[in-house]
Amino acid sequence: MMRIGIIGAESTGKTTLAKQLAEKYHGTYVPEYAREYVEQKGTTEVTYDELCEIARYQIEELEKQPDGLYIFDTELIITKVWFDYAFGHWPEWLDKAITDYPMDVYIILYPDIPWVPDKARSNGSDAIRLELFERYKKEVEALGIEYYLVKHN
Repeated sequence: MMRIGIIGAESTGKTTLAKQLAEKYHGTYVPEYAREYVEQKGTTEVTYDELCEIARYQIEELEKQPDGLYIFDTELIITKVWFDYAFGHWPEWLDKAITDYPMDVYIILYPDIPWVPDKARSNGSDAIRLELFERYKKEVEALGIEYYLVKHN
């Protein structure tokens, strides 16, 4: 099994890249569940408990993957950083899940393309996008897992 995690701030091209890689390499695209969740809810505001629900769903997706190539349009590191950003802490079980179900490689997208608003996005500030990028990168580096940085410009 090969897992590739695409991570980055909002509106950096994660979904586009994940779909393109899955198609090119005949892998399975795993969509971003948080996007689906907030679109169904009708607001980008989520509670701590709702974010726990999102994280648990992501873990279930990781647990049920058979052999093959999987391209994840976001994954648990983004969720962990969101917990910290929004609530100042995250559940301990999330760290365990990140180490129990690691990606084989990460692709981190730099926030150097314009933010495009939609109903599932809430952080268009360049400063916030850069801060989140730095947090994601720091988390990946702490895991010691290979990663590639993609800059568009």
